[in-house]
Amino acid sequence: MNPSLFPQHVIARKRDGHALTREEITAFVRGATDGSWADYQLSAMLMAVFLRGMNTAETAALTDAMMRSGVVADLSSVRAPKVDKHSTGGVGDKVSIHLAPMVAACGVAVPMISGRGLGHTGGTLDKLESIPGFRVGLSMEEYRAQVGQVGCALIGQTKELAPADKKLYALRDVTATVECLPLICASIMCKKLAEGIDALVLDVKFGAGAFMKGMDDARALAQAMVDIGNAMGKPTRALLTAMDQPLGRAVGNALEVAESVACLKGEGPEDLMDVTYALGEQMLLLAGVVKNTGEARVRLAKSISSGAALAKFREIVAAQGGDGRVCEAPEALLPRAKFQRELRANKAGWAAEVVAMDVALAALQLGAGRSRAEDAVDPAVGIARLVKVGERVEAGAVIACIHANDQARLETAAHMLGEAILIDGAPVTAPRLIEEVI
Repeated sequence: MNPSLFPQHVIARKRDGHALTREEITAFVRGATDGSWADYQLSAMLMAVFLRGMNTAETAALTDAMMRSGVVADLSSVRAPKVDKHSTGGVGDKVSIHLAPMVAACGVAVPMISGRGLGHTGGTLDKLESIPGFRVGLSMEEYRAQVGQVGCALIGQTKELAPADKKLYALRDVTATVECLPLICASIMCKKLAEGIDALVLDVKFGAGAFMKGMDDARALAQAMVDIGNAMGKPTRALLTAMDQPLGRAVGNALEVAESVACLKGEGPEDLMDVTYALGEQMLLLAGVVKNTGEARVRLAKSISSGAALAKFREIVAAQGGDGRVCEAPEALLPRAKFQRELRANKAGWAAEVVAMDVALAALQLGAGRSRAEDAVDPAVGIARLVKVGERVEAGAVIACIHANDQARLETAAHMLGEAILIDGAPVTAPRLIEEVI
């Protein structure tokens, strides 16, 4: 090995504030993948990056090396433009489930590799697995074939994709280096760009229920990921969207799938559809199938009104082993909780707050999420019929409905939810959801 690429040399260079070469970064990622760097050397390097940062060229090189640490999907046989969407995670964010078939129904291939929920944020894979028989663990061959035949696949990360990321993320978690912009960007983007996409749209959330609480931090993350995508030859755009209250009216796996099916039938909550359309417009624009956002909105709306998007979702579900009848009668096929309790307003007024984090913690208490990666998730539980900020409510009106499989957990969640929803006597304006397009 070139002595200049020895672990201690590369670590020292970053420790001293130098910009690393592509070769040095590749050596670091290779060391994480093949074990030639010890965990203590990888940890030292992560801390050096955390303290000294990386410029755009370094971060792009890190993303590229992590992407190439495993298999990069070859979707060149798919003639349609290939565009994916990624969200940084929020409460009630089920957008991917209905957005993917909407975009696919417009002639754009959507190769989507998603994750599981952890902490207060829900995971697309957990939601999809509440559909009887639905398989998220497709092989790369199955994934490639389905994108070609159906125009969309909704799967989990395979072992072949970006193995360096799995190793480095585990070390970041135990070395207090998770909150590092270049490492966050590389971790997200290496997996997305390994999917075989032509372009990417990002939903970067800010607010009480988001990973990034402040808008400035969210904007910095969005800009960094856009810069990386563009630097790697993949046109990338990001939307900054608010996450101070849950998105839509449902939080919980099966409940959110049912809400996504309602969206595909033209019956989705207004706020959820606003974000869905905004992301879909950018996907169609980057795919080159429309000339402007107005044309994109018309095509996306037609995919719903014509039934094409719902038919595409049924096709995706069937292709991945699920019961396509969920598209007609989700309430009959999806898991149902033993207990339901309506939470009612104790006075008339306007919904002033529906605190996203508190709602998420109530759902977590019910078993809808996981505190640790190994925790089991109850697909049936959660919260539905949530009131939205700015809505007028009468005394005794339903402001939420709790779905639970355990009476004690229901009681605790009901108390938490009561604290999360504030009814005020004065009118409240509904908050703006989409802040900026980057």
